[in-house]
Amino acid sequence: MNKNDLEKYKVSKNDYKPTNVNGHTILYSESNNRDKKHILFIHGLGASSFAWRDVPDAFSEKFHTIALDLIGFGASDKPEEADYTIKGLSKFIMDFLKSIGLENEKITAIIGHSLGGYITLQVAIENKDLIEKLVLIDSSGLLKRPTPLLLQYHDAAMEPDPILRYKKVQRVFEDLYADRSRLLPIVVDTFIGTIGQQGAKQAFEVALMNSTTTQIEPKGFELIGGIPCLIIWGENDKLIPLDSYAFDFLHNLPNARLEIIQDSGHAPFVEKTALVYERIHAFIT
Repeated sequence: MNKNDLEKYKVSKNDYKPTNVNGHTILYSESNNRDKKHILFIHGLGASSFAWRDVPDAFSEKFHTIALDLIGFGASDKPEEADYTIKGLSKFIMDFLKSIGLENEKITAIIGHSLGGYITLQVAIENKDLIEKLVLIDSSGLLKRPTPLLLQYHDAAMEPDPILRYKKVQRVFEDLYADRSRLLPIVVDTFIGTIGQQGAKQAFEVALMNSTTTQIEPKGFELIGGIPCLIIWGENDKLIPLDSYAFDFLHNLPNARLEIIQDSGHAPFVEKTALVYERIHAFIT
């Protein structure tokens, strides 16, 4: 990681800094109020902590917020030997918390988007007593195969020709929004810059394939038990469609409620930031 990697993340008033997790450099941000209750943000496939924009900042007035770049993604290291399966990434989250001195602290809420939602659920299965609440945003975890748009996403990420890759990525990202005009060029540029780094494609591919061929089993949902869970879903999500998956999560999580965000796609916290913030804030507090 170099100075330029850190400069890309100057979109937040929170401090971005590196930590060492099992010998690898992981980038994360946190608010300067460790005496408050903790909220952890876990991003989705191919994304980074940048995806959350200023959402962690908004929560930082009342909570200690942490947002990280998963190993293999963003500006974090991308070692070939890392375990990019859901169980491997779940273990990584616990190792990360240990690296920043929070291994024995209660986490008030873990907020996971897409792949991050699946990781959030796996962390809860394995560490139920350390987590008070869960927030799943357009989460994977019940996919039995990649959806058509996920296959296009994979094809775009793996495209060897730089010009064609950019066009494919832009087309896929436009389809992630309810209104494609909301897509900012920096989102495409950031992804293109990251996916070209050594080890990034391997992390992307393993995480995609593992998360779309494995599911949270009934026993896993039982282990999560009564942890309160807020499920947020974009009404127009084409990547992980609302009707196909959101209600299954609602059925399997006994203490969950579903909030459908109209006029939003796969990342409603980007398209309807204030509304999603209000829903999460009300749930956590």
